[in-house]
Amino acid sequence: MNNSFIKLNLPIDIYADGPELEEIKNFDNNIIKGYTFNPTLFRKLEIIDYLSFCKKLVNVCGKQPISLEVIADEKEEIIRQGKILSELGTSVFVKVPITYTSGLYTLEAIESLMQSGVKLNITAIFTMEQVKEILPILKNTNSIISLFAGRIFDIGKDAVNVVGEISKFVHNDSNCKVLWASPRMVYDVHNAINAKCDIITMQSDLIKKLSLLNKTSEEYSLDTVKMFYNDAKKSGYSF
Repeated sequence: MNNSFIKLNLPIDIYADGPELEEIKNFDNNIIKGYTFNPTLFRKLEIIDYLSFCKKLVNVCGKQPISLEVIADEKEEIIRQGKILSELGTSVFVKVPITYTSGLYTLEAIESLMQSGVKLNITAIFTMEQVKEILPILKNTNSIISLFAGRIFDIGKDAVNVVGEISKFVHNDSNCKVLWASPRMVYDVHNAINAKCDIITMQSDLIKKLSLLNKTSEEYSLDTVKMFYNDAKKSGYSF
């Protein structure tokens, strides 16, 4: 996927979320500033050996930041896995869920990894209360705070307002970066900017649509008309 034709000047970094290895090799580094992965995305890619694929990703992504997630649900195992992932390269941010599956916070695991010098991306965050739990620990680090804005929209809340308030709180009292996760449309780039986020993750299907930000409504309307007509012709439909 070559996106070199896209001319964008956005005040936010775009991270590719769960791309395939070949896609990573073809991304324009002027547009894609980092990468994020999680177990669900690995399963989508039909990965069998989790750690082996993590090593391949770190090698392919080079110096660009890459977030790789632990797959544990217990403190000591999160710490063990987090250290292993961190040792794969200086570009690695270890993703740790905000809570265990029990709903209890992963604070002790987060603090232990932070004290060991592991760079962190705290994921699956939805609320200000969750951020207030972890920020005292992470405020002096360059950790990433991943807010699942798309899923906040899914439950009927205004993610721009929710994320915007959290972003202001984080930026006023820490060195951490705020990430807009799980976008549903290209316009979420603007939503993330309006919410004062530092990063937005986008899967490949949305990255392919970034060039549309340069189109006029009239141009895209005409493209749509042509698509309908050409598809009808290719299908051999007639009356």
